Amino acid sequence: MAKAMEILDERWTMLVIRELLMGSRHFNELRRGVPRMSPALLSKRLRALERHGIVTRRLEAQRSIYELTPCGADLFGIVNGLGVWALTWFPELGDDDLDPHLLMFDMRRTIPVQAWPSGRTVVEIRFTDVEPRNGRWWVVVTDENADICSDDPGHPVAVVVTTTLRTMTSLWRGDLSWTAALRSGLVAAEGASGHRRCLGAWFGYSQVAQSAGRPSTDPVRSAAALRA
Repeated sequence: MAKAMEILDERWTMLVIRELLMGSRHFNELRRGVPRMSPALLSKRLRALERHGIVTRRLEAQRSIYELTPCGADLFGIVNGLGVWALTWFPELGDDDLDPHLLMFDMRRTIPVQAWPSGRTVVEIRFTDVEPRNGRWWVVVTDENADICSDDPGHPVAVVVTTTLRTMTSLWRGDLSWTAALRSGLVAAEGASGHRRCLGAWFGYSQVAQSAGRPSTDPVRSAAALRA
């Protein structure tokens, strides 16, 4: 345990490993996932992880690619377990925990593309409690990938979702089901009824929420707590 903590206990290290586990491979992708970490400190942590044999770095088209070694990939259970532990025992969301950029970036990485209709489908998300320049987002899903846009991509929108950042974060964490959020009015959805009914399947829930067996089995209580 002492040796593990010596390597992993430096500030931000576990979050950097989490980003690599979630598929970030470039320096700027890692920065987007840990925006409060300075570029200099991120470089320092990556060098340390490389030195310990947890991360490898290679050049591809003159860009550095960071990947976990088998040693690093073996940390998935620990990192995911810490997320489940925190979600279970420290579930409160403070204002500092709410960030539209982090939320949308995280959602993009695990959106179940196979659950969406074939072709291109666009969902617009409007946050009523976020300043206008960060309050509108477009989720664009094709047969191959999902993308997040903070500017209107100019494609037809299938569903417009209006809610608060806190509610969307709670949905992503599995504190609340999409069914309960729509029924309670915490989320408003404009679009074809068939599309509205699919929102939960389209967006899914975070990896940690799925591991914790969420969404909540008591949606009425969860919705009431968010309204309080």
